[in-house]
Amino acid sequence: MKIIVPMAGRGSRLRPHSLTVPKPMLPVAGAPIVAQLVNEIAKVVDQPIEEVAFILGDPAFFGPSIEEELIHVAHALGAKASIYRQLEPLGTGHAVMCAADSLSGPIIVAYADTLIRTDLSLDPSVDGMIWVKKVENPKAYGVVKMNDKNQITALVEKPQEFISDWAVIGIYYFKEGAAIKAELAKSMAQARKKGEEFLLNEGILSMMNKGAVFTPGAVNEWMDCGQPKITLQTNAKMLDILTAEGQKLVAEDVILENSQIIPPCYIGPGVVLKNTTVGPHTAVGEGTQIENSTISNSLVQKYSVIQNAQFKEAMIGNHVRFNGNFNFVSIGDFSELS
Repeated sequence: MKIIVPMAGRGSRLRPHSLTVPKPMLPVAGAPIVAQLVNEIAKVVDQPIEEVAFILGDPAFFGPSIEEELIHVAHALGAKASIYRQLEPLGTGHAVMCAADSLSGPIIVAYADTLIRTDLSLDPSVDGMIWVKKVENPKAYGVVKMNDKNQITALVEKPQEFISDWAVIGIYYFKEGAAIKAELAKSMAQARKKGEEFLLNEGILSMMNKGAVFTPGAVNEWMDCGQPKITLQTNAKMLDILTAEGQKLVAEDVILENSQIIPPCYIGPGVVLKNTTVGPHTAVGEGTQIENSTISNSLVQKYSVIQNAQFKEAMIGNHVRFNGNFNFVSIGDFSELS
């Protein structure tokens, strides 16, 4: 099994946090979004992961340190890491085809902008699967249409009339990667208007038209990280999930001086808390120091210094120096408020 991870986008809705760190690399509940996604897929798929192929954007933004971290994610699974580049935003199908050399054998394509919990059971009798989640407002999503055999017959983007309430979450299984590769290659050979994108759905629909059978797979949890407040909600939910799974979330070398941690919280290595209460539903990254503060329902990244803070909802970047008193704060990397 191979996992193909398109992640070339800049994540503009998460600015300022995505100005210096690609959105999929932002830690939520103590680990980067992409690492948690890949690890969850690897955990529940009932076959070894041979390769993880990451499709990155401009090397000026997705630089060597990002490559090294992603290679480590793959190697931790015992898998080969492959790095590809999508230098122009030409669509989801184009992104997948940037990893054309890895499109063979069984593959899972997973877009690295959400977190999931699922059993991801693969049906060996079908040509592919598309993971979905029931939603209240299907007009805001791409949805699948199914027949009475529970087979997917159509993919419809943001339908204005009701088609179904099963939204596509961005994870796909192909029994043979070469099949979707062939159909996408034909799609990309067709002339396009300026600005018109090459979509993965085109290749899937072409496979269906030739008789390929796709079925849905349902996820238990589908958590977005699209903008700061929603990311805080996802951070809280992930902390609940990881705690219920019995994972150890507080590093052994955390220094507590007249301080309290109210679970569930992630507290990274080398964190120092002085006269401070942290939690619940708060993640604090490695090397951060917090003093004279009360912080809940928040996400603080690495190597920041927080003083005299009363945070009920805050998303703080790396290397931030903060001294103040606000209720909701969204601060990017290398910022300072005092």
